[in-house]
Amino acid sequence: MFTGIIEHQGTVQALTTSAAGGRVTIAAPTLATSLNNSESVAVNGCCLTVVAANENEFSADLSPETIAKTIFGVPGALKVGTRVNLEEPLSPVKELGGHFVLGHVDTTGRVTHLAPEATGSGSWTYGIEVPEDFAQYIVPKGSITIDGISLTIAHWHPHARIVEIAVIPYTYEHTNIRDRQPGDAVNLEADILGKYIVRYLQARESAKSAASDAPQLTVSRLAENGF
Repeated sequence: MFTGIIEHQGTVQALTTSAAGGRVTIAAPTLATSLNNSESVAVNGCCLTVVAANENEFSADLSPETIAKTIFGVPGALKVGTRVNLEEPLSPVKELGGHFVLGHVDTTGRVTHLAPEATGSGSWTYGIEVPEDFAQYIVPKGSITIDGISLTIAHWHPHARIVEIAVIPYTYEHTNIRDRQPGDAVNLEADILGKYIVRYLQARESAKSAASDAPQLTVSRLAENGF
């Protein structure tokens, strides 16, 4: 489990993918020395297992599911030298500064715009177009994870399926948001609490529908069946 508060950044050193899986190597001098084999690390919000590490870099294997659901599988999204956000897992004594992030990427979105706010505050407006099936998890002023960053939705434009984030200067300078361009693919993870609520409501509606389709118990039906 993670918090979405980015503490380290790294750069892609190598990336190989195929239908059977792949491997990524990340240069991360500020983090690699503290990583051991089999430990977890979030790379752009995707929880990966370290399979090799030294003082400068670490490597992780990519499953076919990871390649299918994240920007690891989007052609051209991650190149050698691309900056990535990194986070170590939440520990029992670590401050939960963001929100509950599992590192289980739901899908990918596309950057629509990144522009400085007109107020001159140094903040930025960051727009992301989300897929149709992901839109049900969007809540204005709620949480969303974009490339592993815990962010708050400032505005939601449902017809265009665009979320807008107000990015403060610190977040802009200390994450890979500053590298983003319109059209770039990003990893998306919805708030786990919201996903549970949506799933519960869907299951309840399905149960109601099944119950309404079932034959009604009446005196005549009881008599027909020998009661």
